Amino acid sequence: MQNKNMLASVLVFFVGFASMAQSTAPPPPIPPPPPGLPIDNGIIVLFVLALGFGAYKAYTVSKKTA
Repeated sequence: MQNKNMLASVLVFFVGFASMAQSTAPPPPIPPPPPGLPIDNGIIVLFVLALGFGAYKAYTVSKKTA
């Protein structure tokens, strides 16, 4: 019985030792993602275009009904 316990202990030790010997260096860290796109550039131009388009649509609708 004691020989079986000794054999099991030695096998567990060597399996652990072999698995530690096979480890490789961890991969390099992943670079951070690029920053998001800015949303505040050109917002005034977009607002002016939307206002102009709204005025155009209002003008065409009022011209149809008149």
